[in-house]
Amino acid sequence: TDTKQSQVSSAEVRIGPMRLTQDPIQVLLIFAKEDSQSDGFWWACDRAGYRCNIARTPESALECFLDKHHEIIVIDHRQTQNFDAEAVCRSIRATNPSEHTVILAVVSRVSDDHEEASVLPLLHAGFNRRFMENSSIIACYNELIQIEHGEVRSQFKLRACNSVFTALDHCHEAIEITSDDHVIQYVNPAFERMMGYHKGELLGKELADLPKSDKNRADLLDTINTCIKKGKVGYTKPHSFRYKNRRKESIDVKSISSRGSDAPSLQNRRYPSMARIHSMTIEAPITKVINIINAAQENSPVTVAEALDRVLEILRTTELYSPQLGTKDEDPHTSDLVGGLMTDGLRRLSGNEYVFTKNVHQSHSHLAMPITINDVPPCISQLLDNEESWDFNIFELEAVTHKRPLVYLGLKVFSRFGVCEFLNCSETTLRAWFQVIEANYHSSNAYHNSTHAADVLHATAFFLGKERVKGSLDQLDEVAALIAATVHDVDHPGRTNSFLCNAGSELAVLYNDTAVLESHHTALAFQLTVKDTKCNIFRNIDRNHYRTLRQAIIDMVLATEMTKHFEHVNKFVNSINKPMAAEIEGSDCECNPAGKNFPENQILIKRMMIKCADVANPCRPLDLCIEWAGRISEEYFAQTDEEKRQGLPVVMPVFDRNTCSIPKSQISFIDYFITDMFDAWDAFAHLPALMQHLADNYKHWKTLDDLKCKSLRLPSDS
Repeated sequence: TDTKQSQVSSAEVRIGPMRLTQDPIQVLLIFAKEDSQSDGFWWACDRAGYRCNIARTPESALECFLDKHHEIIVIDHRQTQNFDAEAVCRSIRATNPSEHTVILAVVSRVSDDHEEASVLPLLHAGFNRRFMENSSIIACYNELIQIEHGEVRSQFKLRACNSVFTALDHCHEAIEITSDDHVIQYVNPAFERMMGYHKGELLGKELADLPKSDKNRADLLDTINTCIKKGKVGYTKPHSFRYKNRRKESIDVKSISSRGSDAPSLQNRRYPSMARIHSMTIEAPITKVINIINAAQENSPVTVAEALDRVLEILRTTELYSPQLGTKDEDPHTSDLVGGLMTDGLRRLSGNEYVFTKNVHQSHSHLAMPITINDVPPCISQLLDNEESWDFNIFELEAVTHKRPLVYLGLKVFSRFGVCEFLNCSETTLRAWFQVIEANYHSSNAYHNSTHAADVLHATAFFLGKERVKGSLDQLDEVAALIAATVHDVDHPGRTNSFLCNAGSELAVLYNDTAVLESHHTALAFQLTVKDTKCNIFRNIDRNHYRTLRQAIIDMVLATEMTKHFEHVNKFVNSINKPMAAEIEGSDCECNPAGKNFPENQILIKRMMIKCADVANPCRPLDLCIEWAGRISEEYFAQTDEEKRQGLPVVMPVFDRNTCSIPKSQISFIDYFITDMFDAWDAFAHLPALMQHLADNYKHWKTLDDLKCKSLRLPSDS
């Protein structure tokens, strides 16, 4: 690559009140061989004061462009024997920096007896302009100058506009921009918070037509409408909301490991520090266990002592409940699911500064009006008559409520469990709370949207109706479980924790790459609830009740994080299932299901309940199971697509939309995560219908896999 750099000062450009400095234009010439045409552009750049590079191969051209980010690229399109000019153009257009680059194709002159060719193939390849070969320096100079003062200057101003919108997005004042006809074209986050609607619900609508509701104050709308009538466009109002301060309080308990494995014998493995640990008056249970084993070793045969050594090594690991996957012959679907769902993005690229931004909510055909449980439309009311059944079709509710099933199902379920009476709050407050929570789910997500939240709420309510569950929990536990199910994925971005950690997202940084999304869901849920008295369902309960309720909700939502999956399941089996089975075998009476350590066991039951509700899709009727499988697969496909676009590690490579076998992924998920957990939950809660659905659905996926079918159904069934 050759380079010419002329001495030239930066140009000053104005856009409105902004004064910008544009650096000297950089031009890249891509010519396989130097000739009079390449010389013409070379000297034209010198005359115009541009910095110029020339590349002779597609590879060196791409490398040079990625290093310099040229504003103008000139590609020789006259001869095809050296390189494919359109392919070179496409490869450059595939990079992010090319968004603001103008690419010029130099084409051969057409003789008078030939019809001039269309420019469409060039435009489709990514070229902006066509230049008929002319080696005159002044002709090349005129072309470059026109491009600078046209497209290049426009692109420079567009980049400057992006900084303006970034500033508006971070402004604490509520700002909107409208057309002359008062149609909303832009709103900033402060305006969204003030009005109570999301951007997708506001853009393209006239503010004067916005329905008045609990979500926005009538006096505010009237003031805005008055300003509109007076001809004031772009109304702003000083606003006191500050940014959400998402802080997490956590306790990180780490195990203390010794250097015993390096020591040659049992006698030499004690250290002075161990003596101090043994003399501590406050001992953790694991310390007591290790002390007992150490004492047992001293008078044991060598074989027993060595076996106990191995036990100690296992106990000193931090992952006592997570099975260790083998490295040989491991099913890639299982490996990818475990890697994607049970790690916090340990496979990451260094120095990647990708910052996650929240998806814009999809606009609905209308802005939902406030509803009460007494004025629900008949079509919705009839559907909800069946909500106590496990086979309830949540997708039918999604359709008739225009993707807002959570408010309607939530009001019905909360009414059935007497939540308003327990919280001493009005139905109006509860309704406003459901609207705020549902508005903060992303309807653009294929899977993690408010329909998933409604589905988990439905499953939780169903489990709470089971005799043994009901007998183990009190009303505060029930209310906490229903609220936790409602908010457990609020503001989910449709990406996994591993993705956010690999991307260095703001949330991952905030929560130290630990339970990132689950911590965010709980923190945001409480922020949204308490920031406005109109939706604060906790405002009328006393402080002690609130603290207990809050702790229970946080504990349940955090339990949905998959890195602790096996810990929760194994604790439930050891503390609930096994003692219960032993007591039932030795007694004819129906014992207290929670047994000893009642409060601790209540916690384990609540965790297991929300975990099963969260991933109950394989236990739903087949049609519902298939729909959920399609949705979660699409969300994972979209993540893989974005990881490839962003140059991030692909955490679940099998979820490539071009190669993935959905039946295999479902079989792996059921085998690894679902079967044992639901066996344990069924043994406690007695759920024969769910277990039958699980068996039927597993058979469906197995049949498809045996037939080498990678889709949701056989082609003949579609």
